[in-house]
Amino acid sequence: MIPVRGFEGRVVAVFGLGRSGLSAARSLREGGAIPLCWDDNPAARQVAIDEGFETREFAKQGGFDGVDWLVVSPGIAHLYPAPNPVIAAAWEAGVPVDNDIGLFFRSLGGGEWDEYDQPPKVLTVTGSNGKSTTSALIHHILTVAGRESQLAGNIGRGVLDIDPPEDGGVVVLELSSYQTDLARALTPDVAVFTNLSPDHLDRHGGMGGYFAAKRRLFAEGGPDRCIIGVDEPEGRYLANQLMETAADARVIRISSGSKLSGPGWDVFARKGFLSETRKGRQVASIDLREVRGLPGAHNHQNACAAYAAARALNVPPKTIESALHSFEGLPHRSQIIAEVAGVRYVNDSKATNVDAALKALQAFPRIRWVCGGLMKDGGLSGLAPGLPNVAKAYVIGREAASFALGLPGCDTEVCTDMQTAVARASADAQEGEVVLLAPAAASFDQYDNFEQRGDDFAAKVRTALGL
Repeated sequence: MIPVRGFEGRVVAVFGLGRSGLSAARSLREGGAIPLCWDDNPAARQVAIDEGFETREFAKQGGFDGVDWLVVSPGIAHLYPAPNPVIAAAWEAGVPVDNDIGLFFRSLGGGEWDEYDQPPKVLTVTGSNGKSTTSALIHHILTVAGRESQLAGNIGRGVLDIDPPEDGGVVVLELSSYQTDLARALTPDVAVFTNLSPDHLDRHGGMGGYFAAKRRLFAEGGPDRCIIGVDEPEGRYLANQLMETAADARVIRISSGSKLSGPGWDVFARKGFLSETRKGRQVASIDLREVRGLPGAHNHQNACAAYAAARALNVPPKTIESALHSFEGLPHRSQIIAEVAGVRYVNDSKATNVDAALKALQAFPRIRWVCGGLMKDGGLSGLAPGLPNVAKAYVIGREAASFALGLPGCDTEVCTDMQTAVARASADAQEGEVVLLAPAAASFDQYDNFEQRGDDFAAKVRTALGL
């Protein structure tokens, strides 16, 4: 646990008692603060009460009397589409609003670090797609390299739940726009920006607000080293804003599909090969084509980001290459479930938006595609470049029929439920094909979350194959 510093004897309100909220309350208490807790869910409140925390309904009149600070969970809207009433009440009462990420950065480190030969470092990863895989891959590389590493944030443990890092340790944090948007302290040593595509637009008031939330990690965080994906205009803009000159090695540009050139520090993947260049000269290369845990151009971008982050921490290229080959991937992200009779079954349930699903479609040459769910704003037209790889789409979800209509020119079958879709796809699949779950939609019409949807796909695959 990381005890929260700077609030000794002060009253701190904690609103939202999920993983991050309860963790923040515990760390505040450990650091000497007086937490007051609330969650609109009675079961969540009871968990806090059972741990000895006092509760108070902050939205009521006088809810912030005597409160010095408010810590909110990332899922609670603070500005768009409308401020949560508790946050609005805090503003009215003049109470500063923060989250667990802000508490983490203001509390990490202390006098004991003066005795370390190598002060610990914090490496953060943000972006629209690939954050989890990139974060896990960096953690895996560091572990293979013999470095102490802890994985936290949106993946692994809550940021305040980790152990205080030891001499030379690294904390790898996956951070969403919900977390970076509100945190009052952001001071990573190394920060990674993977890519940007439309997502969470209602929460951020459009693409500009969404990008601004990501950009805070770099513009306000002041990392010593920035790894920036430059395959979209926002990434190119961000890299340019952070550079002092074209040769500024504090910025490492990364790309999947484009050869980068210039006097700076670049890492890119083309035709399945990763290249690292400095001052216009190649210094290392890795063949990614046989790295089974990272299929497709989108995963090659993740590999570039993780490679660059590891190089920024002085991990040798050969060590990174070995770690890439031993990386098994994450559940629900290009996860190989089975391979029978020359047919591969891949669970990419995390592909909840069009951009992520397109990348999955472009990773394999011939696909039996299980897709559908609760469609997001913007339609399905962005999937068009990947549809030539689809032999047939097997559509699930309450909106299956309308989803199928959004795939013109694609052979589709409305299956509605996962069992039917997997049974039909596995029966139709030929040697050399891939049965792929890449929904391009949210899961909430049929499942509690994308993990549950991916687990159901895996279970139905094993049943269909008799495994």
